[in-house]
Amino acid sequence: MSSARDSSLTKNNEARALQAALTAEQAATYGYGVAGAHLSGVAQRAATEDWTAHQEAADQLMAALRARGVTPAPAAVAYQMPHRVSTARQAVALAELLEERVASAYLGLVALPAADLRMLGARQVRAAALRAAAWRGATTAFPGLTASALDRAAARRG
Repeated sequence: MSSARDSSLTKNNEARALQAALTAEQAATYGYGVAGAHLSGVAQRAATEDWTAHQEAADQLMAALRARGVTPAPAAVAYQMPHRVSTARQAVALAELLEERVASAYLGLVALPAADLRMLGARQVRAAALRAAAWRGATTAFPGLTASALDRAAARRG
């Protein structure tokens, strides 16, 4: 009986982590539409490529959820932007933040026992970190982890 409960718990954790990643991908897709409207030239082409990457990742996550017998939650009609976006600089800042949020969401997959989901999560954290670095012009340590999360972890270690 414990084994069945553990299996059910694992499936629920997988579904929650997949849905969290999907939600982040859907928000990123929307956000890149907003950002792209304020960019031009090379930056706009990069935003279009990143928008496409997020669309494809969302499709992959929906397929993974359906394969587990879970109906994916639909994308929201609109998303609240974390800050005003009316200039190219603000659009780039939005793209950076979107990628950080996507990387953070995929960390939930990295923590799962299923090797295929851990690998998916790791690949997507890396992809988001590379996109964020391209927008930022620099890399960060521990992509997807906020400074406050790192501070809390350091405090627990003493």
